Amino acid sequence: MNQPLALMGTPGIGFFALIIIGGLAGWIAGMIVGSRHWIFTNIFIGILGSWVGSTLADLANLSVNGSIAHFVAALVGSIVILYGWQLLHPKTDTMSGPMA
Repeated sequence: MNQPLALMGTPGIGFFALIIIGGLAGWIAGMIVGSRHWIFTNIFIGILGSWVGSTLADLANLSVNGSIAHFVAALVGSIVILYGWQLLHPKTDTMSGPMA
């Protein structure tokens, strides 16, 4: 209870740690899902994934303590975000015409 809250209400995780964990989680989630992005997009997806993963862990009554648990939560959340994005925006075949 005496632990200060860091960025996005995640206790014990500082700004730079959040960027590193988010970047790695977003990059690995992109490789798992098969979606390639720029480094800033990976960081953004990983940070959002951290929030989604922590929320899902709270709903499942799981504790997210420590850097590895935050990374796993960010990875799971990033995968959920990327799969959701792919469901909402399916890839279309842009190659059409005589060369396709």
